[in-house]
Amino acid sequence: MPSSNELSLGDAIKEFLKEYQLEGKVNETKVIHAWEKIVGKMISKHTLNLYIKRKILFVKLDSPALANELTYAREKIRKSLNEEVGREVIEDVKFI
Repeated sequence: MPSSNELSLGDAIKEFLKEYQLEGKVNETKVIHAWEKIVGKMISKHTLNLYIKRKILFVKLDSPALANELTYAREKIRKSLNEEVGREVIEDVKFI
């Protein structure tokens, strides 16, 4: 029988991330890795850079016309990315 101070590896990692306030960064990384799955390969190929600052996902695209088109779908993209991660990580998406 395990003693009361033993943790599973998964629980130990979660505790470590919480203790060092790294949960947010891990979730931001999950959002960035989910980008291609949510928007598809075509849009992903035109994506030059993704980063998150103050809960805003900034997306640099190689096409101003595509950036303009995606602006109309940014709320759907935001919701889909947050759903993929399983929590509210980003509050807005800006195309630059």
